[in-house]
Amino acid sequence: MVERNKWILYKHTSSYDMIKAVALDVKNSCKTDISDTERYRMQERLAALNLYHTRNPKDKPLDAINHRINTLEFWMFGYENIDKDKKFMFSPLGNLFLKYINDEQKLIKIFVAMLFAIQFQHPASGTDKSFQLYPFRLIFKLLTDERLSGKLYNFEYAQILAFKESIDHNKYENLVKEILDLRSKSIDEIKNIYLSDEHTYVNAVYEWEYYTCTLLSSIGIFREFSGDIICKLYHPSKTGSRSNPTGRKATNGYVELQPQVIPFITRMLNEYSAMQMPISLDDNERLRIDIIKEIYSFYPQVLMEEIGESDELTKLLELPKLIEEYSNNPDNDTAYKFEEVLTEGFDMFYNVKTKRIGGAGHTDIECLYLTKKKKFAVESKSTANKLIGINAGRLREQREEIGGAYTIVITSRYVPAAKRDIKDTPIVIILANTFAEYLYNHIFNEIRDIDYKDFDDIIVNHLGEDVSKLISKMTLDKFATTNKK
Repeated sequence: MVERNKWILYKHTSSYDMIKAVALDVKNSCKTDISDTERYRMQERLAALNLYHTRNPKDKPLDAINHRINTLEFWMFGYENIDKDKKFMFSPLGNLFLKYINDEQKLIKIFVAMLFAIQFQHPASGTDKSFQLYPFRLIFKLLTDERLSGKLYNFEYAQILAFKESIDHNKYENLVKEILDLRSKSIDEIKNIYLSDEHTYVNAVYEWEYYTCTLLSSIGIFREFSGDIICKLYHPSKTGSRSNPTGRKATNGYVELQPQVIPFITRMLNEYSAMQMPISLDDNERLRIDIIKEIYSFYPQVLMEEIGESDELTKLLELPKLIEEYSNNPDNDTAYKFEEVLTEGFDMFYNVKTKRIGGAGHTDIECLYLTKKKKFAVESKSTANKLIGINAGRLREQREEIGGAYTIVITSRYVPAAKRDIKDTPIVIILANTFAEYLYNHIFNEIRDIDYKDFDDIIVNHLGEDVSKLISKMTLDKFATTNKK
């Protein structure tokens, strides 16, 4: 029988202490360099803490460590760059988690926010691309639904929820009905369902009962209630294997939310709907790394208010979302707000003076690079979908009006033709999430004297191009190799 596609939850550790230790090690000991050499050293350090054991050191000794790094990626601590020099870029929430590593009450809320950020498809999960939803938002919605009495039984996850590919209001109502119908069945009927497709259900049981529930209970998000064994399910035997298949116990246990997290989760669900469509990983007009950065940039204002954190970071990291929000306005009557956010962003360079101008025939933001006494223009471009073109002639007129050396166009995404419009002109494109990521890392690492020199050097040597990739590399080189805190 061909196994059906399902959600894939990460199953290589259920230890909260292990996750914390690896995150701290990557940040402080590896200094976010996660080359093979550093992974061997990490292995030794974790072994010294009695947090690492290998069955056979001669057989792929880095497998377990690689799983530890992948665990951080799945739970949204950050992402591994795809270049040959392996580096780990902590996400805003990953950095926030490490900042409050000794404050368990804040860590619970930060981890809840990480769960809200997890989507399918996920950059660090093998879940099939047919799945397009936020899995833990949906789980939280079910656990706060009075019709389900605040409970989710293990068999409800394994037999129903793990196979849901998408969700909307109608599908959600049908899902609740499905769960209530399954809940009314006898244990023998539930057992027969398991045994009807054992090789598919065993993985769902294993990932949910053995790992996810255990981890989230140890963090303080779930309350886990053990139940009786319904049956044992077995993984299929590998070809040529002489060992017996491994059996997993499927139980009728269930989980509830810990009472102290319910108000925060309710607030989060009001702001970040379980029905929201996730960010597409298959956009063939965007670099994959830009999509990944957007996924990992989730940084909710609700969390900042809950833990008493400054909203300065949030404003910057909301930039890509704000572009989307304003660009979807049919009358474009919120575009000025995007200009204001960009003005604040460029004001963060200590040697750049900004003035927002805007209006027909004028550049959006006039900037003066004080060190070189050089002016440049910044244009905010938000459109209903993707930026389809750049009027280089109009930007030249606006640039000449202020005596600017070049124009920076900042947008969320664009069609390839837009890049051709700026070829051989003093215009560059910078993607909004790239700009936000650069500023965020400076703020979080308490670097307030941000020098515009690095930007200017890249721009003058790459006029007529999209310089986002170069700025991303500069961010990685600066913050994914050296621990600034």
